[in-house]
Amino acid sequence: MQKTTTPPETFTAEQRRLLGPYFGNVDSPVFVLTNLPEVVKGALFARYSRSAKTVRRLFLDEFVDQVQTHATQDAVGLERADRLFTRVFSQYGDDSVAQLGGAHIACEGVSNVLTKVLERGRLMSYLEQSTRYVPYTDRPDGRWKYAVPDELTSADQSLLSTFTDTLDRAFETYARWIEPVQTHFSSLYPKSANDSDGVYRSAIRAKALDALRGLLPAATRSNVGLYGSGQAYEALLLRMRASDLSEARDTAALMLPELRKVIPAFLVRVDRPDRGGRWSRYFAETRSTTQRLTRETVGEVEPVSKSEVTLTDFDPEGEIKVVAAALYAGSRLPEDRLLEIARAMTTEDRVRVLRTYVGDRANRRHRPGRAFERTTYCFDILSDYGAFRDLQRHRMLSIDWQLLGPHEGYSAPAAIAEVGAIAEWRQVMEESAHLHRALEAATSPLVAQYAVSMAYRIRFYMHMNAREAMHVIELRTAPQGHPAYRRVCQTMHRLIGEQAGHHAIADAMTFADHSDVELERLESERASERRGQQGLTSSE
Repeated sequence: MQKTTTPPETFTAEQRRLLGPYFGNVDSPVFVLTNLPEVVKGALFARYSRSAKTVRRLFLDEFVDQVQTHATQDAVGLERADRLFTRVFSQYGDDSVAQLGGAHIACEGVSNVLTKVLERGRLMSYLEQSTRYVPYTDRPDGRWKYAVPDELTSADQSLLSTFTDTLDRAFETYARWIEPVQTHFSSLYPKSANDSDGVYRSAIRAKALDALRGLLPAATRSNVGLYGSGQAYEALLLRMRASDLSEARDTAALMLPELRKVIPAFLVRVDRPDRGGRWSRYFAETRSTTQRLTRETVGEVEPVSKSEVTLTDFDPEGEIKVVAAALYAGSRLPEDRLLEIARAMTTEDRVRVLRTYVGDRANRRHRPGRAFERTTYCFDILSDYGAFRDLQRHRMLSIDWQLLGPHEGYSAPAAIAEVGAIAEWRQVMEESAHLHRALEAATSPLVAQYAVSMAYRIRFYMHMNAREAMHVIELRTAPQGHPAYRRVCQTMHRLIGEQAGHHAIADAMTFADHSDVELERLESERASERRGQQGLTSSE
């Protein structure tokens, strides 16, 4: 993985001694966390989103003094537990046992293409370095932070040179415009006397980085922290081992021995030829044959222009079914009888049931019960890749996406034209599209994604029940959200009420925010500062 991983960090002998008990290794970009309290593991991963540092560096800088420096595992107890699990799992085939143990692992310096592979699983938790809080201006070992796919290194050297030259120019353009865009936003939104310099600077910087992130390519490196059960890791590794991407297969090869340091018995099947090997081949073969059939079936069909968000499927009786489900637990009637009762109700009666079921929600985390899972919506979405990255991490739904490419065009925030950067923006987009075409011809459409700037649009669908729709819409329309995904989720909310006609369900989403926000992160930064001040006061 010399090309696809970030240059390794170097640590002093003393730092290596301090790191040793808590990390699976101190040399590889993929490593497990060991011997740490769960709250410390969570806090370390939480820092990922706002820091350019690696987890091991964060640990040394912020956490090492708070944990014991000589913690050890009970090796005898671990060995006994492994034997017990192996007997249950291998002899009796009880896969559910593998849901009861988990691990934290860090994958650092991986491309944004690979982050979508890592974050695909439904039953895992992820934290990823944010393009909103971390400016991509550092150049470790003199190189910008992007991965070069191994598939490209085996191609001709002129294409490799074109790839690095093109991505270098994209990063240079991004870095050059950060200060002018921040100055532009500072003039548009002057600092309030009530805001501290820190709050104001953070809000302005986030606004500028939001505007410029579209210049970054999908090859841009990111740090990802994962937590999952043994079963979830098994599923992830089997799919990664079956991937056509070298970066995915190589990262899986680094993850497996690390995970075996903490949950070895949970992963015994992954690399067995007759078990995990057959499983991975199944994934690879079905993917290949389905792709071939898709090309034969729809290859000649011309795409038609669509809106950014299209509600492609919903149940006209969805609200009736939710009303019946709301009455179900408190009754002794079968569902079909409750459906008859709900259909016979007046609109006002159904609204009254749902308003009672929803209750007085004090904040968006007060979500109604599972009755709202009784109806679903499917949205076909065409957004820039940056917005997709944020929406793709929602897990309690069905989501799938097409390959990233330049075919659907790109977006450009208004600020780019306002500061006079639109010509350079277009130049980056044109070079990105040209490089994509060259990579597609020389390697594959899958590998060609590395070249594509995040401002380009990608098509994906999200299929979810009304309860998850409430969560997604209310979270992603919050004022501090990125304008691109706010717009997508505001449209989703309107379509549920207007096109599906589910007015009561839409009305229950009381924290869906349709306001226009000028400086998205300002109020959030203010709240963060207030919490920090309250914490200092309470500790004093």
